[in-house]
Amino acid sequence: MFLIVGLGNPGEKYEHTRHNVGFDVLTLLSEKLNIPIARKKCDALVGEGLYSGQKVVLCKPQTYMNLSGEAVSQLLHWYKLPPEQMLVIFDDIDLAPGWLRIRREGSAGTHNGMRNIVERIGTEVFPRIRVGTGGKPPEFDLVDWVLARYQTPEERKTAFDAYNQAADAALDWMKDGIDIAMRQYNTKKPKPVKPAAEKAAPADASAQQARPTGDNE
Repeated sequence: MFLIVGLGNPGEKYEHTRHNVGFDVLTLLSEKLNIPIARKKCDALVGEGLYSGQKVVLCKPQTYMNLSGEAVSQLLHWYKLPPEQMLVIFDDIDLAPGWLRIRREGSAGTHNGMRNIVERIGTEVFPRIRVGTGGKPPEFDLVDWVLARYQTPEERKTAFDAYNQAADAALDWMKDGIDIAMRQYNTKKPKPVKPAAEKAAPADASAQQARPTGDNE
């Protein structure tokens, strides 16, 4: 069994902002797996299904970012899962836009959602996918930067391609393990997005709903 958690803030105000990378990746992953994320459980929205013969639970915590660990700790207890069978997907301002970094364990760094998860579950030993959003320009406050949306078509395409690859990396993690996923996706620039026909799990045109938008769209 696998638990995949995408970090973000609930509510329209935060949709498709840089800090909601985890939610957008989970939306794409839910469509690739045909697993709706709609049930309320343990302070989260969850979806349950199967992939490669294994049960998988997709989770979007609804506790707001800084309290993400509340939902995560409850879900691990509910499903009686060790943290090693959980994958957390989140934004990283220390990575260039579009870059992915997959690790089997590690510190929470400066990410408040990850810090809360580590604090609540008492370990740093669980896999994670960091999706680069880039550092803030000098004229931006950090909070304003991570809570802003992408403004240009180029920024939105880079983000959407990275989100697709992060969803694919989560599938590969479940199917082939963390080492293969790291070798495949820990590159210095985004890999070409695989055509939908190559994926074993179905995906429909509604995946475009997760595409990051600008404020004017």
